[in-house]
Amino acid sequence: MKDRKDRKFGLIAMLSTDVRLKVEFICERVSKGHEVQLSDMQWIQKWANRNHSVEAMLRKARRAAINGETTPGSLDAFMQDMDLGDPDPSNHLNGAQDPTTLAEWFTQRRKWFHGSDAGT
Repeated sequence: MKDRKDRKFGLIAMLSTDVRLKVEFICERVSKGHEVQLSDMQWIQKWANRNHSVEAMLRKARRAAINGETTPGSLDAFMQDMDLGDPDPSNHLNGAQDPTTLAEWFTQRRKWFHGSDAGT
């Protein structure tokens, strides 16, 4: 049976035990809204840029910090468990959009198409 952290942040493959534990520690602090040192955030972001498991854990932790606890069995809990959607609500489009707005929105999120962030 998986422990609680594995269910909350997902399994991490191909990381040393020390790295995995540090990632879990930082993600737990982020998800609870606790202070995280700048050096730790820089460290985990470097790992997230190079490791999809770390990236997913950090995204889930940020989503938990923004949305708080979700009701088990709810759509929000499902979305969080499946790691669907952007955790930052300012990146969401709401309501009907004209084609030009949609094209601009997708162009700014090149990661979906080209594997890199729009800003980099």
